[in-house]
Amino acid sequence: MSDVIACIDGSPAAARVCDYAVWAVQRLNAPLTLLHVLDHSRYPVESDLSGNLLLGGRESLLTELSELDAKRNKLALEQGKLMLEAAAGRAIEKGVSEPKQRQRHGGLVETLAGMQEQTRILVIGKLGEEHAGEAAQVGDHVEQVIRTMHKPILVVPADFSEPGNIMLAFDGSPTCREGVKMLAASPLFLGLPCHLVAVGKDKQLGEDLAWARDTLEQSGHEVKVAQLEGDVEPSLHQYQQDNGIDMVVMGAYGHSRIREFFVGSTTSKMIKHATVPHLLLR
Repeated sequence: MSDVIACIDGSPAAARVCDYAVWAVQRLNAPLTLLHVLDHSRYPVESDLSGNLLLGGRESLLTELSELDAKRNKLALEQGKLMLEAAAGRAIEKGVSEPKQRQRHGGLVETLAGMQEQTRILVIGKLGEEHAGEAAQVGDHVEQVIRTMHKPILVVPADFSEPGNIMLAFDGSPTCREGVKMLAASPLFLGLPCHLVAVGKDKQLGEDLAWARDTLEQSGHEVKVAQLEGDVEPSLHQYQQDNGIDMVVMGAYGHSRIREFFVGSTTSKMIKHATVPHLLLR
C-alpha cells in the first residue's frame, strides 16, 4: 500500500505538515512515512578542501576544517532524528499507529522522485527550513518538488484546521477531469461539501462543469457550482475567502487558464499568500 509521505524539517511548518499528514492518513486508512532529508548541498558527505588555493598546503588547517564538517554533519543527523521522533510522537498522540521514520542524505527533489512509487500523497510545507520566517515566499525546493513529482502534493500553510469543505478549481482539462474522478472515488474527501469553481463563460466549459457536478453528486458529494468571470488567480482567491473554503484542489501544470498559474515563478503567485492548504494534482 502506498504511503502518505510527510516532509519533516526544522521549519515552523513541520508540526502542521505532521498534522495534515495525520488527517490524510486517517481519512485514507493509509500508512504514514515521516521523511527527513539532509540536503547534500548543505551537509555534504565529505568535504574536499584540497583544491582550495587560499589554504595552500596548510595540512593542519585542512584537517581541522574537515573534522568540523564531519562534526556538523553528525549533529545535523542527530537533530534530524530528534525531529522525526518528535513528529512520530505527535502522530501517535493523534491516533496513528507505527508511523515510519526515514532519514536520507541527498537532494530533497531527487529523494522524493525516487520514492514516487511508494507515495500516495506527499505533504510538504510551503516554506522549507531555508526560508523559515520569510513572508510571501514559496521555498525553492517546494517549487522544484511540484515540478518533479507526479503524485498529489498537499502544500500546507503555517496553521492547521481540519477541512470541512473543499474547492475544486476546474478548467475542463484532462488533469482536472482525472481530479474529479479521484475526488469521487477517494475517501480523502468523503462527506465534505465540494465547491466546483471555474473561471470563464464559454459553453464547453459549462458542459464540462455539468459532467463534473454529476460525477461528484453520484459519489455522494454535496456540490455547489460556480462559473466566474475575470482574471483566474484573484477570482479563485476571492471565491475561497468569500465562501470560507478550507482546502483548494487544482491541477499543478498545463496550458489551461487555471493551471498556467503553476508554471515557473507564478507558482509563488498562487500559493504564497495561501492561508489554506492546496492539493495539487498531476
